[in-house]
Amino acid sequence: MARSHHPSVAGPIWVVCRYHAAVEFLKDNRFAKSKQKLGRESQRRYFRVSALKHLDQHMLSADPPMHTRLRSLVAQAFTARRVEALRPRITAIAEQLLDSVQQQDRVDLLDAFAFPLPITVIAELLGVPVEDQDRFREWTTTFLTPPKDGDVAPLRRMAQEFQAYLQEFLARRRAEPRDDLASAMIAAEEQGDRLSPVELMSMVFLLLVAGHETTVNLIGNGIWALLKHPEQLERLRAAPALLDSAVEEMLRYCGPVKHSTSRFTLEDTEFHGQHIPAGEMVVAGLVSANHDAEVFPEPERFDIARQPNRHIAFGSGIHFCLGAPLALLEAKLSFRLLLERLPQLRFAVEPSTLRWRDSLLIHGLERLPVTF
Repeated sequence: MARSHHPSVAGPIWVVCRYHAAVEFLKDNRFAKSKQKLGRESQRRYFRVSALKHLDQHMLSADPPMHTRLRSLVAQAFTARRVEALRPRITAIAEQLLDSVQQQDRVDLLDAFAFPLPITVIAELLGVPVEDQDRFREWTTTFLTPPKDGDVAPLRRMAQEFQAYLQEFLARRRAEPRDDLASAMIAAEEQGDRLSPVELMSMVFLLLVAGHETTVNLIGNGIWALLKHPEQLERLRAAPALLDSAVEEMLRYCGPVKHSTSRFTLEDTEFHGQHIPAGEMVVAGLVSANHDAEVFPEPERFDIARQPNRHIAFGSGIHFCLGAPLALLEAKLSFRLLLERLPQLRFAVEPSTLRWRDSLLIHGLERLPVTF
């Protein structure tokens, strides 16, 4: 466990790095999610953009019982049966994107495939216009990669623009309900489920952001790992039945989320021999924990048949990623089609020149140029 600083955060950050400690931390209710429980000094130190308060009243920023209520409102949209019903549509989107990719000699796989696939799926699920996906990407990138120079003006502008967009969208859905998740959440609000307008807007914001970012980077990082380890790529081509375990190993080896979302100490807390003062931020280092040699033998070896593989790329405890089944389905369909339709897939640049995004939360590449 280490105490460090990140350029995008004004206060200190405690990072839980080892696997068993991280799992314990993620289930420890002494660490709170709700910033409303923090004192004013800690709120000023860690939350410098007041405009974001209208976008963070969602389940990832809540503790029970509020978390339980908010999560239950959307959980039925992500059941195994509901997700499996999306298989034909996800396949059709992926096939259409690959039709376009195959007409080119070289593409950035993130731009051409890994981003548009999940954003189209989550936008259709919510009922948000898919044609606005470029705006979502710009806003999401700003949100997840705060400025290192301390200038929060772009973040403030993003929050205001995203908020205005969602207010207009939800007003249209109230006037004209449809068979989508946003309309269902509005109906729940109107039936007295105590979902406030700000909570509703925050939940749509969360689902839009989390509903595509994890999958974008799971696909991008997974292809990067396969191309970096050609013997594993050929192994997967020769034994397609290994696809499920290959995706699990991608999640462990180069997972899409670097650190868990933040939690805070409400009082002075002792954890694994460390004294953490009240009001400080604590996160689990998910990528670090998934490379703990005590749990994963030869952790730096990428092995698509690794068993057992109890990674925590999707977190643990009550905040375990609700969209994990959808992300897994999108990823498995994507890898199957990519390997089938692009048999000569390879890097279009020297792998060492690829850059990783500078984000406290996200673990993903800035671009992934490939040829085939």
